Order: sequence, then C-alpha cells, then structure tokens
Amino acid sequence: MNSVYRQNDIERNAKRAGFYPMDIVVVGGTGAGKSSTMNALFEKEVAKVGHGCDPETSKNSHKELNQYLRFWDTPGFGDSVEKDKKYAKDLIKLLNESWTDNGRTIYGAIDMVIVILDGSGRDMGTTYKILNEVVLPNFPSDRILMAINQADAAKSPKHWNNQKNEPDEVLKSFLEEKAISVKRRIEEATGTRVCKPVYYSAEKEYNVEKLLDMIIDNMPTSRRKIQ
Repeated sequence: MNSVYRQNDIERNAKRAGFYPMDIVVVGGTGAGKSSTMNALFEKEVAKVGHGCDPETSKNSHKELNQYLRFWDTPGFGDSVEKDKKYAKDLIKLLNESWTDNGRTIYGAIDMVIVILDGSGRDMGTTYKILNEVVLPNFPSDRILMAINQADAAKSPKHWNNQKNEPDEVLKSFLEEKAISVKRRIEEATGTRVCKPVYYSAEKEYNVEKLLDMIIDNMPTSRRKIQ
C-alpha cells in the first residue's frame, strides 16, 4: 500500500521540483528503530533489524519506495567512540556527495534527512551529537525532519490499546507533549528551527502514514544546489 500511498501527491511534488527519485537519508541512534522504520514504510523487510544493543546496519544502503522516493538506511550512533567516528565519516561523505549538471551546476546527491528518535527514552545527547556534529554542518536545516519512533513504549504498556492498536488518551497526550518538547529542545540545543516531530510505532505499524505524510508534504521544491 505505501508504495502507492498518495501517489498523485508524490508524483506532483516530484515533477514540480523537476527531478526524481528524491534521496532521503534516515539517521538516528542505535535502537531508535531506523531499520524497522524502513521496513514499515515499505511494508516488507528491506533492512535487517538489530536486537537489543546489537545493531544490524553497518553501512549505508538504499532502497526505492517507488520511482519518486529513495530511502537510505544508515548505521546507528551511540555504540562506541570508534564506531561513531567511522559512521560519522561515512555519513558526512554521503551528505556531501554531489553531481554536475552539464558541467556547470553542482547539486547535492541527498535531498532530505530524517532524524529518528527513540520515543521510549529521554536521553537526547546522541541526537544532539548527530545534529550538531554531523548533519547540520553538512546539510541545510530546512531539509531536515524529525520523527519519534516507538510511541507504544513511551509510557506504561497499559496505556497502549492492543485491540485498536493505538495509544489511549493518556499516552496520546504524553506523546503530543513529547513532540512539542523535542522540537523545543532541538531548537534550543542547535539554534535551528525544525518541524514538530511526528510520533509513530514502526513495530506496531501505528501512524506510519503520518510519517509518510510529513515526508510527502515537505518534499523539496528544487534540487539542492551546492555551486
């Protein structure tokens, strides 16, 4: 379903921008659920999911959702200092990849970045590090989106309605406040304005369409010109 979800909107936005597929990089800390998010978006296993503290993704890889959107899965930050250095170097290289149009104009190969946060945790340190040290110095802030995964684990399990597969009112209120808080904290820590994050659960397949809505509604209107 997601490969054709809002297909007309995606096609219109891509053609308005004048190019496709658009390349979207998914980044975040280990355990935030980047690979499970990819699988939820594609509605099939396109990325191997790690378990516990053992990450599965060790290098950048990409997969096309359709002819207009291509997603890049990346290793998670926060495993160790040495691994983070390597992952940061590889991600910076990816964000700075470019191509030349007719030998004149240089464009960035990556069009958007989505930063995935772990909704079950409160530590924002890894996210700040990814943004401040890796993403923001190498990518325009107006092409960066935030999203909060694991909404089902953000509070006690009793607040998740398994029959309806959705949070109860208490958890919904908590998640709304968390999204607003994350937006404020990111802006205070980085000095960069961001959209309010969408909250979802890749594992429960909850609000994944909201995540796609955010991506579709914020598709770039032009190529990322570097020079």
